Amino acid sequence: MSDIAIVDIIKPENLVYEKTKLMTDKTLSYCPGCGHGTAHRLMMEVVGELGQENDTVGVAPVGCSVLAYEFMNVDMQEAAHGRAPAVATAIKRLWPGKMVFTYQGDGDLAAIGTAETIHACNRGEQIVIVFINNGIYGMTGGQMAPTTLPQMKTSTSPYGRDIQTMGNPLKITELVAQLPGTYYVTRQSVQSPAAARKAKRAIKKAFQNQLDGKPGLSFVEIVSNCNSGWKMEPVQSNEWMEENMFPYYQLGDIKVDGKLL
Repeated sequence: MSDIAIVDIIKPENLVYEKTKLMTDKTLSYCPGCGHGTAHRLMMEVVGELGQENDTVGVAPVGCSVLAYEFMNVDMQEAAHGRAPAVATAIKRLWPGKMVFTYQGDGDLAAIGTAETIHACNRGEQIVIVFINNGIYGMTGGQMAPTTLPQMKTSTSPYGRDIQTMGNPLKITELVAQLPGTYYVTRQSVQSPAAARKAKRAIKKAFQNQLDGKPGLSFVEIVSNCNSGWKMEPVQSNEWMEENMFPYYQLGDIKVDGKLL
């Protein structure tokens, strides 16, 4: 290849993608194939595009989500397990000029943090909640989570989730959509380029709502895989998610501009 051809390839107008400056240089420590890294990138791209890199505060609690502070190059605050919405509420009320978000997994948000989640949504706090739902406790050994599907096997439901004894999966996103304090509620995914683009648009809308002072909380669920917890290869886990998670947790907007769809 000639030198001229090489120069042509690297011209700015030929640039298709580059790493956002709001991701740190630390190597991602998530399991290969996990959706957390893609979710991180989308969020930080949005923060940069909105010009809020110096005015954003994220709250990351316990679980795989806690690692977010190592990779997102914005101000981050850790929170106790499940308490991220309460901490984010305090930050936003004391520092109203900041763009504030939480980044939480299903065990954190929909189990130990159910009360904090519901009450922050009901109060209509002007924050963004990003909820990663992979239907399992990924960090602590693959135990059953509130969002584990019926008959889905985990380390604490080795024969599958029995609805009669273990209850139904909790569709907490539909639940918070019913609350008057939520302004925008959506469910997306990141397993393909097309899905990632839709998720990014949803994340951007959520953050823009906060910047515009819209009356309420924006809630973005991202259905993701946990290939290590599910005991699958990454590609297989994405296929399983599409075949099993998406029919139960249907993708798309649930509430827009304060109105249920």
